[in-house]
Amino acid sequence: MSELTLDNLVDDGQYSSERARIENQLVLDELERKKKARTTAVPTDDGRVKARLREIGEPITLFGERAADRRDRLIYVLTQINAARGDEGSIAVEDESSESEEENEEEFYTPGSLELLEARRRIAEFSLPRAQHRVAQQREEHGLPLSQILDIRKHIFTQIKTYANLGSQIGDERPIAQVRFSPNSQYLATGSWSGNVKLWNIPACTLVTSLRGHSDRVGGVAWHPRATVGQGEGLVNLVSGAGDMNVHLWSLTSETPLAILKGHQDRVCRVAFHPSGNYVASASFDHTWRLWDVQTASELLLQEGHSREVYSVDFQDDGALVASGGLDAIGRVWDLRTGRTAMVLDGHVNAIFSINFSPNGYQIATGAGDDTIRIWDMRSLKALYTIPAHKSNVSDVRFFRASELPVTTGMDVDVDGAHDTASGERYKSGLYLASAGYDGLVKIWSADDWQLQRSLPTDAGKVMSVDISGDAKFIASGSYNRSYQLFAPGEATA
Repeated sequence: MSELTLDNLVDDGQYSSERARIENQLVLDELERKKKARTTAVPTDDGRVKARLREIGEPITLFGERAADRRDRLIYVLTQINAARGDEGSIAVEDESSESEEENEEEFYTPGSLELLEARRRIAEFSLPRAQHRVAQQREEHGLPLSQILDIRKHIFTQIKTYANLGSQIGDERPIAQVRFSPNSQYLATGSWSGNVKLWNIPACTLVTSLRGHSDRVGGVAWHPRATVGQGEGLVNLVSGAGDMNVHLWSLTSETPLAILKGHQDRVCRVAFHPSGNYVASASFDHTWRLWDVQTASELLLQEGHSREVYSVDFQDDGALVASGGLDAIGRVWDLRTGRTAMVLDGHVNAIFSINFSPNGYQIATGAGDDTIRIWDMRSLKALYTIPAHKSNVSDVRFFRASELPVTTGMDVDVDGAHDTASGERYKSGLYLASAGYDGLVKIWSADDWQLQRSLPTDAGKVMSVDISGDAKFIASGSYNRSYQLFAPGEATA
């Protein structure tokens, strides 16, 4: 073993991993301090703020300090005192505020329609067999030989490390808010602030059609689960939501919407199709998310629960659960079969901009304005891991979902002279995820140890969205500079 010197210290794996662990811990400690600071009760009256500062031995004012700055300084000092004392809670400042905070947190119910009751029953009938099938698959995958799992993992991550920019295309006259691959991976849908939804051929990046109907910025687009792989082109294949407070349902044969879903009282952000294709969820700045019936183009459910704007929404692959993320830094998981909250995702210190279920059914990834990705585990009802992901807002996060079509990506693993089984093929689904950030980067992370595998610069400023094709051949990102980028493994770009 060679002698360890300053020259080869950075090449030492143990030193690098230890240094990364320490740096990550410092970031997490600072996030935890900010989280506790948000819950610290302090006076709003400037006179009482000064009195409290004098009481704890701090200067009542600093040169050029405004009232808001003085209050922030009091919060910071109190959190430092808490940390020094080792207290888990925050110092009580206003006794009268503690009583008002002890609100009745009992569940309450509002009357629902018969249509909603029928939808809940249908969702339960749809989700239970899928959950049973998923659990059976996971048991089968659990029995895979360790050597085969390691081979699959090695081949996938080796290929991921070769991803490079395949090309960039101007997508519209205004920023690209979201990009999504079609289920057959041959088309890319882009929604822009100009109000247009466009479909592009992949990988040629040629325009197929432009769907016009929104009068304000598009905030989200989503494909029907069977679009391009069985769904008729004249039927509903796509959904979009926009700042005009409307949700549009689109076919692939017309440039005008098949139906317009009205009801939101403010801007619509992200939208999502239920795995059955029969329902659509939309998140809005009116502090609600709503569930719509695709066939009747009617609203089934108006769901409150966030104290601020709701930005993101996503369905679990089984179809039983839906998750929403808001600008209140809180995420919520809802059981569509009962209407109850299944889990509260409380841990971010800034707005949640993206939320995505893992294909394994029990993990959720959230990307937020605190520059982190948090991984939540529904089995333990708590955060599993925090990834210090980007240097600015995490705008989108997406797990890889293998399409139901045969995957021919050069990633098939040969174990003992034979191709991997169907279990090995399914094992790839959910093995990694991609994130987009306002730091101009697209990053790919492993979904077992949550380590960075590849960082892809876009040279496009803020990256507003990212998606992975179901055939694992491409990654697409949409950017603030009106373009979208396409990335592919090294052999595809050669």
